[in-house]
Amino acid sequence: MSSLATLRRFKHLKMNKAALILIALTVLIGLSCGKRRAPSPPKERVQQRAVISGFQRGSEVILSWQMPARDAADTSLLNIDRIDVYRLAEPLTAPQAMSEEDFASRSLIIAGIPVKETDFGMKQMTYRDELRFAGQPVRLRYAVRFVNKFGQKAQFSNFFMMEPAARVATAPTSLTATLSQERVALTWTPPTANVDASTPPNILGYNIYRSASPTAAATKLNPQPVIDTQYADRTFQFETEYFYFVRALSLGTDGNPVESLESNIITLKPVDTFPPSPPSSITIAATPTSISLFFPANPEDDVVGYKIYRSTDPDLPPSQWEPMTVEPQEETTYRDDRVESGKRYHYYITAIDRFGNVSNPSDVVNEIVP
Repeated sequence: MSSLATLRRFKHLKMNKAALILIALTVLIGLSCGKRRAPSPPKERVQQRAVISGFQRGSEVILSWQMPARDAADTSLLNIDRIDVYRLAEPLTAPQAMSEEDFASRSLIIAGIPVKETDFGMKQMTYRDELRFAGQPVRLRYAVRFVNKFGQKAQFSNFFMMEPAARVATAPTSLTATLSQERVALTWTPPTANVDASTPPNILGYNIYRSASPTAAATKLNPQPVIDTQYADRTFQFETEYFYFVRALSLGTDGNPVESLESNIITLKPVDTFPPSPPSSITIAATPTSISLFFPANPEDDVVGYKIYRSTDPDLPPSQWEPMTVEPQEETTYRDDRVESGKRYHYYITAIDRFGNVSNPSDVVNEIVP
């Protein structure tokens, strides 16, 4: 073999060896980089942060916050399992600024509230904490945060801070109601002590509430505190069910009024069994062919009409007088064209309300047809 052919064969073998080394390195690198491991589950995190507010009522602190709406794009919401409520009792001289880490290490979890599907959206959630620090020089600091089903927690809500008042009156008792045509008269027994058992009770007045159901939001009826232990509700409607309760008002630590807890709740569905007053001030006028009656409208708002009765014998029992109207008439005038000249006719009128209650007969008026 010539030296030229030997040289070419040597170069060819050298190139093949280099290619084999390159292929081997490529395979090794591929195996190293492409090694598969068991997939790690994604870490669920709760992004939502609650915003809370609160106030004292009697011997309780009532916290509230709005639940977030469901969001399919935010999977963390799908895993919210509960809401933890935290409380820290601290000296009044403690700085108001506090880090989340410091609060987490010093506070207590006082409740874990389970979350249901129906809690999401527009629902306002509340928690009532029974006060055990009233009268002590402490500041209460509250916060809540969402916890998902993996036990991972969202950030704390804002801090709600308050200095609880001790001399807050206990709830009024023995609330009762009496119904009349014009009003629901409410009466109650005043508190005899404060929530810390001190006396006399710290009472500024009372607030009266009415609602349409035991769970519906109640409306305060009085624009100003009621000083007496009675109140007349004149805005009620017959045939409508109402729920009433009363709270006492006390002066709080910050100079603002603090309500007591509720009195007993009473249920009332007013039924109108009260007849209207008899029509009054009736005037009568006669012509050769008719007798006319005139009278003012009744003062009751629920009067729907009037009936007119006639007799030529004033001693006849009223139930035997002739009815001149088959149905109640709305007008407050009436003309009787069925008369005879020279005869004296006697009339009385009754008022009827929308519940069918009929007034007593009015005074009798009479006239002779000319």
